[in-house]
Amino acid sequence: MTAGTGAVKITIVVDNKAEQGLLCEHGFSAWIEVAGRRLLFDTGQGAALPANADKLGIDLRSADTVVLSHGHYDHSGGLPLVITRAPTAEIYAHPAATGPRYSIRDGTAKPIAMPTAARTALEVHAVGVRWTTRAQQLAIGLGLTGPIPRLTDYEDTGGPFFVDADGAQPDPITDDLALWMRTDRGLVVVVGCSHAGLVNTLRHALKLSGEPRLHAVLGGFHLNEASEVRLARTMAELQELGPDLIVPCHCTGDAAVERLGQSFRERVLAGSAGAVFCFGGASASTTKEQT
Repeated sequence: MTAGTGAVKITIVVDNKAEQGLLCEHGFSAWIEVAGRRLLFDTGQGAALPANADKLGIDLRSADTVVLSHGHYDHSGGLPLVITRAPTAEIYAHPAATGPRYSIRDGTAKPIAMPTAARTALEVHAVGVRWTTRAQQLAIGLGLTGPIPRLTDYEDTGGPFFVDADGAQPDPITDDLALWMRTDRGLVVVVGCSHAGLVNTLRHALKLSGEPRLHAVLGGFHLNEASEVRLARTMAELQELGPDLIVPCHCTGDAAVERLGQSFRERVLAGSAGAVFCFGGASASTTKEQT
């Protein structure tokens, strides 16, 4: 058995849905206490992060690590605030996270890149940025996937994404990465949008970690536009992986959440801002923070 991180506590700070008294927005952010670290995974669009963090008793000034799952605006918009409050925090992101990108629907291009203020904040904070082009181990039993191999033949980035407004060049979203943590009950994986494919992500995290068991996966699965073939094969692969807990958030899509519930029943707990999850040891639990 490989060494683990000990206890892990994950609080969803920003999500498309929220517990009473908290703000919701189209975005994602999670506060993770693990291996002696206070880690912020993604930052949402920026508006909901400070209010929800304060309401949940999370001091963003104590963050020592910030991870960007990818560079879309709804995951990186809160960076200026975070860097202002935690100027000594290390920031992990792929270099492609700062590039131009668009979503094109019905002939209309919508800019979805990292906001200018966030890119500027990264430039000013350059000494603290760890540009991540390969897997990284942050501590014993804690690591980043780096770029995720696209091995399945049914998973795609999840939408009409391009790096130009004319739609001539598809965006492979090569900056997509995930966080993994070994616990005594198996691997816990946190994802932002799973643009590399949820199954690709989980299998890569298991391989990197050396942990054979998948305990939990939490975050956005980007299945809101998935075909029936993709949904069916994803459910089948997840059955094989056998997670004890699945927490769909953000961009998973209501239909996919319902499908997950039908397939995995009590093992699925839809995420929302304010939800708290504890893993590792006898105290492992899932709760809803009352605000």
